[in-house]
Amino acid sequence: MIQVDEKERIRNAYYLQDRSIREIARYMGHSRKTVRKAIADASPPVYVRTKLRPSPVIDTVRQIIDKWIKEDESQPKKQRHTAHRIYERLREEHGFGGSEPTVRRYVRSLKKRVTEQYVPLCFEPGQDAQADFGEARVVLDGEERVVHLFCLQLGYSRRRFVMALPCEKQEAFFEAHARAFDFFGGVPRRISYDNLTTATHRAIRGDMRRELDSFVAFRSHYLFASHFCNPSEAHEKGQVENLVGYARRNWLVPVPKFADLEKLNAYLLSKCLADGGRVIFGTRSSIGEMFEEENDKLLVLPARRYDCFRLHPVRANKMGIIHFECNSYSVPG
Repeated sequence: MIQVDEKERIRNAYYLQDRSIREIARYMGHSRKTVRKAIADASPPVYVRTKLRPSPVIDTVRQIIDKWIKEDESQPKKQRHTAHRIYERLREEHGFGGSEPTVRRYVRSLKKRVTEQYVPLCFEPGQDAQADFGEARVVLDGEERVVHLFCLQLGYSRRRFVMALPCEKQEAFFEAHARAFDFFGGVPRRISYDNLTTATHRAIRGDMRRELDSFVAFRSHYLFASHFCNPSEAHEKGQVENLVGYARRNWLVPVPKFADLEKLNAYLLSKCLADGGRVIFGTRSSIGEMFEEENDKLLVLPARRYDCFRLHPVRANKMGIIHFECNSYSVPG
């Protein structure tokens, strides 16, 4: 590769000394093609690889990775393979013996990656939790469907609860909370939310909210406090925002198949339990160990579980039919 000082000599000879390209090439020992490049561009030379460096480790699984990335194009954007998930599948399904950084470098060369950044938050044991909804595609009884993932994470221990629901209606919202509290064996003292229509009417001003009476009654039953994030400020509950994506990428890729919603939730619960052995980044403690510290600080569960249903008065017509949410039902006479 010609150096920058050599380029300068060529350009001086051509432009200042009025020498021909052939004469410069013969005198300086370069090809005429090299001389022409130096005359056309004075910038420092940049090395450009013309041939891919051999990679015997990744070559054994290159076609598999390419196939998965190609298949992801037809999958939901939030349920596509990450480099970490690809590495896990290669190791589990194909006995891959290479390292994760090797896989990451290859995947990075195939697709652009956007790195999200979050503000680190600190919590006292039992004080805070964050809740959110997300969507995922699954196959239930042979039919592809969109399910709604309710995610709740304790702030201190990062203990997680994820449950799939058919909708985000208020009765489902309450039921998911009740099951999460049963899973934790207690209730966090405060839970942070988006501005959910299942809990609030609308934001009045700043952080003021007009909450639904039914949500206030539910909250009063379990005695926790609620906090609603500012609009478009997802980083205020970054832990659970991350959990929604984590559950989709690591537990629901590729798109899973189950007989029904009950089987899917049993699978998700097993993943939440297994997650307790994961060591928290930046510490030497696992989620399970941190949860042992936090468990005693949670509010005690009430003696009676909240009735997670909605009462809606209806009247049967002459045919003994009632109508509810665009559906018709027959009732005994």
